[in-house]
Amino acid sequence: MDWTDVTITVAQKDSEQAEAIAQMVVPYGIYIEDYSDLEEGAWEIAHIDLIDEELLKKDRTHTIIHVYIEPEENPTEAVAFLTEHLTAAGIDNFIGESSCKMEDWINNWKKYFHPMPVGEKLMIQPSWEKLADTQGRTVLHLEPGLAFGTGTHETTRLCMEMLEQYVSSGAEVLDVGCGSGILSVAALLLGAGKAVGVDIDELAVKTATQNAERNHVGDRFTGICGSLTEKVTGTYDIVVANIVADVVIALTKDVEQFLKPGAVYLMSGIIDERERDVLDVVKQRFEILQRKEERGWVALAAKMRA
Repeated sequence: MDWTDVTITVAQKDSEQAEAIAQMVVPYGIYIEDYSDLEEGAWEIAHIDLIDEELLKKDRTHTIIHVYIEPEENPTEAVAFLTEHLTAAGIDNFIGESSCKMEDWINNWKKYFHPMPVGEKLMIQPSWEKLADTQGRTVLHLEPGLAFGTGTHETTRLCMEMLEQYVSSGAEVLDVGCGSGILSVAALLLGAGKAVGVDIDELAVKTATQNAERNHVGDRFTGICGSLTEKVTGTYDIVVANIVADVVIALTKDVEQFLKPGAVYLMSGIIDERERDVLDVVKQRFEILQRKEERGWVALAAKMRA
């Protein structure tokens, strides 16, 4: 089986931040095409000033980042993760994949996404497969489409496991960067009374709403298209953010206005190398209740200091 080459094209000015996001997808490195300093680089590295004409024709204004996905991994999950996180970071991008066309991405979920138990109580069930042995778990029926969040990525699983611990009957939940809506729906199936899902991607909000309806909790779910909390009102028992470190840091600066007394703040999507940066901000006003880690990804549960 072949590896999949996922390419992310961004403006050169955004390359450093985009590279950091791309690095989160795979543990074994990425390949970067950046010709912005071609002449200077050629001289510094090889001490030559004669450069192949084809190289000189390369676009100097954009960077192309290559992420190579192993055959047994799901390239569509990687594409969804990149799309969600680059958009959240405000980075214009174009994502391509060498092995299939964009219109095939939705169907490609089916090759990699199968029924999967998460935590102690939930079973994620792809909508296109026959109902699996539930093992006595509550079934979460999911059609992710192109939105991030199937439960196969560590960041999502860690969040779901924490939700299982902190959701109480009737709790009100705010899901920032909701993607497919998997965390909102999970919270509702675990007993929450209300969930509000926010995403900057209009398609993600539509997908989340459809997944809530698919699980018969649509009457308790509200989808909002917007950046972080700019359109959010009210206060919540749980705020969950499965995004990236920089966005978690930005959210943390004003998240307290959306927290009820005693509320829990769940954060994920944090690569271990950025954990200290997040903690430096979070610990200023929050007490860390719990830390979970899987394959270099960190999730945190926190509560406002008294």
